[in-house]
Amino acid sequence: MDKKDNVCVCHKVSLGKLDSFIQRENPTVASQLSQCLDAGTSCGWCIPFLKKIHKQHLEGNPIQLGVDSEKYLERRKVYVKKK
Repeated sequence: MDKKDNVCVCHKVSLGKLDSFIQRENPTVASQLSQCLDAGTSCGWCIPFLKKIHKQHLEGNPIQLGVDSEKYLERRKVYVKKK
């Protein structure tokens, strides 16, 4: 997934925006990522990914999601239909 790809599709919050937010705000818990343009507050699909991103931050690792953006969107579509 590239920095321009949306992690939170509902609110159009990209990986790059989340990375910038994390660097600027240094959130202590993953739920604080919702302060970045309401990420994770709609369908819920991205919450596990937000938690992973936050964990990477706490561990001092680069923020990245090793998933293809097209597959991410396809899996989200299935998730939303099941809800």
